[in-house]
Amino acid sequence: MKTLVIGLDSAAPEILFHHPGLNNIRALMERGCYGRLESVIPPITVPAWMCMSTSQDPGSLGVYGFRNRKDYSYHGLSIVNSSSIQQTAIWDVLGTHHKNVVVVGVPPSYPPRRMNGVNVACFMTPDTKTHDYTYPVSVRQEIDRLVGEYPVDVKGFRTDNKEWLRDQIYDMTRKHFEVIRYLMTTLEWDYFQFVEIGVDRVHHGFWKYHDPQHRQYVPGNPYETVIRDYYAYVDQEIGKLLESINDDTNVLVVSDHGAQRLEGGFCVNEWLRREGLLVLKEPVTKPTPFSPSLVDWERTRVWSEGGYYARVFFNVEGREPQGIVPESEYDDLIEDMTARFHALGDDRGEIMGSLVFQPRDLYRSLRNVPPDLIVHFGALYWRSIGGLGYDSFYLQENDTGPDDCNHAQFGSFLLASPNLPVKGKVEGMHLLDIAPTLLDLAGFETPESMQGSSILAHSRAEVGCGQIR
Repeated sequence: MKTLVIGLDSAAPEILFHHPGLNNIRALMERGCYGRLESVIPPITVPAWMCMSTSQDPGSLGVYGFRNRKDYSYHGLSIVNSSSIQQTAIWDVLGTHHKNVVVVGVPPSYPPRRMNGVNVACFMTPDTKTHDYTYPVSVRQEIDRLVGEYPVDVKGFRTDNKEWLRDQIYDMTRKHFEVIRYLMTTLEWDYFQFVEIGVDRVHHGFWKYHDPQHRQYVPGNPYETVIRDYYAYVDQEIGKLLESINDDTNVLVVSDHGAQRLEGGFCVNEWLRREGLLVLKEPVTKPTPFSPSLVDWERTRVWSEGGYYARVFFNVEGREPQGIVPESEYDDLIEDMTARFHALGDDRGEIMGSLVFQPRDLYRSLRNVPPDLIVHFGALYWRSIGGLGYDSFYLQENDTGPDDCNHAQFGSFLLASPNLPVKGKVEGMHLLDIAPTLLDLAGFETPESMQGSSILAHSRAEVGCGQIR
């Protein structure tokens, strides 16, 4: 039995399951089960796709975002790549059983992974004109002949030039699906998984035009239907893929997280500075990216890396080179900072409603260098701004350019399979349950390393207890 995994980065259940024009999605919903899919904390593209594929949480992977501390120095930040993930993924399990796999665009997958089949790298590829982005290399030559330059992403998607951005997203997505159809119809495969990043990019670029609850929404604006139109286009492309497979193929449509409006950015390091927790060597009088070289570490207790969420670090004595927080005060600082983050207000004087997490409470294990705290400002309606020198704690756009949305904790899943006993809307599905479910449907045991459980196992237990209707 074959398995096709259609990954739509950031696909929001509120759109995917309620858009009246998605005929192919509707047909899959009628055949199988679907629902909101709880993502990992943090719900970020990296590491979420690999958390799904390995069924391991971010702490167990040792990957907490795109950038991670590689050691306890102040300057030791590293960018994730494919070699950062050493754990067993679903395609590794299938490969050991001599199944042919094709994996396209699943982040992080540059440099391309060796596998029992074909791997096409993701949007983290530096340049497909000058870098080998496929395994084996010969597949790159086929793709280049098929579509010319292969776009792994829309470079500069945080832009005010919305006409250009819309056209670039469509052009990229069209080429992606042309390549996917080609690989699906010319290769022998048992498992095929791909991720389309265009859904995420259209959200970031056009959410304020789409969502009436967004602060900057203007009724009747010229881009009001861009997101809905793009979903309809992707649905048509999915329909073409479905025409090339048999009815006995397992089909999963899935997203790594959802999407929601962005109220603004909170300047966390500027706030820490004014709280007296982060001390600078010299005043910073204009917006400036955070740099460890700016910090007086002998007087600093707390700092943060910005992003969709805040990774908050303590300057611990004996751990960091110039740490000043005694280990005996660590838990007290955890409690103090948690209370401070919970008490934060927004720019309108309302409690922001931030969520604060301790990695040691979230994850089964902690590899590499985890943050001391993870903070979702305003439950991710606010993003974290790491820069310094701002006049206010609050910004109305991303510090790297225009941005209309942030990630949401719940993405989407839609599973259609001839062997699936579960039908209709399903509650309680988690991202880590995906790989065990797909292995179960394909007739393989779940490795002990995987932390989720199969939806089939849930249904069997319910039948045993007489609870399934």
